[in-house]
Amino acid sequence: MAEQESGLRALGRTYALLPLRIFLGITFIYAGLDKLTDPHYLAGLGDPLSFTAMTQGVKGGSPVGALLGVALHAPTAFALAIAYGELAAGLGILLGLLGRIAAIGGALLNLSFFLTVSWQVTPYYLGNDLIYLMAWLPFVLAGTPYLSLDRWWALRGPGRARNRGQDQRQGQQEGHHASSGTARRRARRRPGRSGPAGSPADR
Repeated sequence: MAEQESGLRALGRTYALLPLRIFLGITFIYAGLDKLTDPHYLAGLGDPLSFTAMTQGVKGGSPVGALLGVALHAPTAFALAIAYGELAAGLGILLGLLGRIAAIGGALLNLSFFLTVSWQVTPYYLGNDLIYLMAWLPFVLAGTPYLSLDRWWALRGPGRARNRGQDQRQGQQEGHHASSGTARRRARRRPGRSGPAGSPADR
């Protein structure tokens, strides 16, 4: 029973971040698809629900207002970049495909949202973008080392094949050296032809 409980605790530690990873993946996939299918998102400045109108509205109170001015020069391109960026980050973290890169992208997206949309929310903990930013950080540090395409590729990719080849060559060399050493020891132990009379060498 104690061993079983220890195994369950070890399993829990290994997969402790899996629920958070699934949540981030599904949420960002949904957010990206929601933007791409929303008829208001890519509408012009006249639509208060459009990317352009919302960006213009937060520009004055944001610490990165100058960068938002650049985005407003090409609002459609920036809006699509955000939507596809959310979709890519969600798919990457959910599937564990380039998980660390996906996490960095998601963290940068939420940092930009925190400095723009959520910047004027007080107190700060009522804004959700800072929470999402913190949620990405464990995957920025650790990546997606289990139940992921990254893990599968590490085990079965070209690098793993090269390592197996090196291990095989090393094993063959060690086996050759061991065989040579055994043969030399046997040669040293073998009696010579000039042994005493009646020895097995003279019979």
